[in-house]
Amino acid sequence: MKNKIISLILNLIIFSLFSFQINASEQAWNLAEEGDKIILIRHSLAPGGGDPQGFKIDDCKTQRNLNRKGINQSKKIGKLFKKNKVAVDQVLTSQWCRCKDTAKYAFGNFKEFTALNSTFQSPYNKNETKQLKELYNFVKKWDGKGKNLVLVTHYSIITAVTNAVPSSGEIVITDKNFEVLGTIQTD
Repeated sequence: MKNKIISLILNLIIFSLFSFQINASEQAWNLAEEGDKIILIRHSLAPGGGDPQGFKIDDCKTQRNLNRKGINQSKKIGKLFKKNKVAVDQVLTSQWCRCKDTAKYAFGNFKEFTALNSTFQSPYNKNETKQLKELYNFVKKWDGKGKNLVLVTHYSIITAVTNAVPSSGEIVITDKNFEVLGTIQTD
């Protein structure tokens, strides 16, 4: 009897957590549907951390790239935007191949924006202050006219502007001051 009660309680907790996550995602999509939001997306799954020593920003073969699961995750992101009728003004992305590929598979069209480049490792870690200033200035001037600005970038940039700690492919919805309004897991 005692084991059945514990099992029932655990099942209720798991169901409640699952329901809460679904409700939170639904609320986040509703906010994005309103428009005029900044939607930050951490690149989809690219196994490992950082990039190989001596990688080149213009040579994907030298970088950490999306795997099959990451490609599928990127496609899912695009489908979720369509399903939830989220209007997009423009998609900007880091110059890293995993970010460009996430944007390509999710949205098709995108523009590179150096302010979104990773600041995780040398020599790019020296650029953080300059990049963040450029990003803040761009967003301040941006007028989506009811649509959203999508920024496909890295953990280091998203954390620097929001204090959020996103997983691969996670969507972070903010206002123009980078105040987090909601997050959506896509794995």
